[in-house]
Amino acid sequence: MTKAPDIQFGALDDSRSKVCVVLSEQNRAFAPALKALDARSGGLVTKAAGIAKFSGGKKSLLDLVAPAGLDLDRLLVMGLGSASKFAETDWLGLGGRVRARLAGARVSSAELMLDIGEGAAVTGRDAALVALGAVLRGYEFKKYKSKKPSNDEEDEEVDTLFSLRILCREPEQAVAIFAGLKAIGEGVVLARDLVNEPPNVLYPEEFAARVAALAGDGLEVEVLDKDRLAVIGMNALLAVGQGSVRPSCVAIMRWRGAAQADAKPLLLVGKGVCFDTGGISIKPAGGMEDMKGDMGGAAAVTGAMLALARRKAPVNVVGIIGLTENMPSGTAQRPGDIVTTLSGQTVEVINTDAEGRMVLADIMWYAQEHFQPRAMVTLATLTGAIIVALGKEHAGLFSNDNALAEQLATAGRDTGEKVWRMPLDAKYDKQVNSKVADMKNIGGRDAGSITAAQFLQRFVKPGVPWAHLDIAGTAMGSPSTDINTSWGSGFGVMLLDRLAGQFYENS
Repeated sequence: MTKAPDIQFGALDDSRSKVCVVLSEQNRAFAPALKALDARSGGLVTKAAGIAKFSGGKKSLLDLVAPAGLDLDRLLVMGLGSASKFAETDWLGLGGRVRARLAGARVSSAELMLDIGEGAAVTGRDAALVALGAVLRGYEFKKYKSKKPSNDEEDEEVDTLFSLRILCREPEQAVAIFAGLKAIGEGVVLARDLVNEPPNVLYPEEFAARVAALAGDGLEVEVLDKDRLAVIGMNALLAVGQGSVRPSCVAIMRWRGAAQADAKPLLLVGKGVCFDTGGISIKPAGGMEDMKGDMGGAAAVTGAMLALARRKAPVNVVGIIGLTENMPSGTAQRPGDIVTTLSGQTVEVINTDAEGRMVLADIMWYAQEHFQPRAMVTLATLTGAIIVALGKEHAGLFSNDNALAEQLATAGRDTGEKVWRMPLDAKYDKQVNSKVADMKNIGGRDAGSITAAQFLQRFVKPGVPWAHLDIAGTAMGSPSTDINTSWGSGFGVMLLDRLAGQFYENS
């Protein structure tokens, strides 16, 4: 959940607030808005900057309370470094830092003057990105705290900001662009909420119910219950969940925004293991509570579908998520079991903790058969091996199609949800070959994330461009950023939305 302030945009000469945030580039003359304030204060800003040795370096701050000569309660001058080098992610980060500074100062209403000089004018899109960054930074998940902190407690997390006006050169353009960005932000917030929810609250049926509620936003939603999955033949997905008292299910979301209603869709497929104990191959107890986030792929797909629907994206997209729990019990699948997947291929279960790929195998096949996609992207918190390889800064990218891989890499760079391409090679296949079935569900310790992707590739139909994102290191417990301090990051929503928007809309 997020405390979203009332965001408004205005012209640079329309200042009304008692709290003002202005910007300064490093070692450069003040921008016009800051020059005007300095002049009105009789040079106070210049003097204070000199005393504080403030030079406008990135993330530096000059905080003046009740500045003489100015009708302001507070003036905050934030350093930018070199704004001429700003990318999209820098403007998002700036919005997040502004929100954090205002929250730390217990400010309820403020204005931000986005003025950095004639040579580097801030566009309406830049201003809208700043607004989105401010919204996302305000996210917090505290719904289960019974004691609410009061505003006078020494707690920087207390956020009282309810109104932020952003003054810029193109306020009308900023308003129009922010309408779409706000929808993306709402998708990110939904994904964060889903990942952060405790597993006793967000189990498969509850997740599906929350997806069904999105029909009010224009999505077509269908939920396939356990009985229906058995009739269809999704035995691999059902095998993962057979040890839980919570029945498995599949949720399908369709957004038909293309001019041609029958245009082939982009297909988004998400792993939704709402809690993963590892099953009979049980995980160590330490840190197991984090396995409530093993549905991060499903959360990203759900958030992206909400974003596309709310911004009325002119594209057809299908999102499908497999929802289950992996629990140990007398009915749980065992190491040594052989399961027949929906595709007809058989899998020898070597390790019941390699369950996500089995969930994906069935829903990938089902979705390809029913929706004939232009391209397919799978997302899953699939392997710890990808964290060993890439840490928590990049998601692992595997693909059978160079064009799709480059599209995702570009979208990742632009949004800050970065991916790094990993290899696929037939020589890795021998690690997942089985002597008694078509394949094993795990390929051993070496190249664990690659062999997992090789397993998934066996369920990609010929001619379908496919990419897999292993988001184990980025969907949960990733490092705090300027726009996110939450355990659940919502990783993948902005990436998928940009992929659809830049490469599949109106085409």
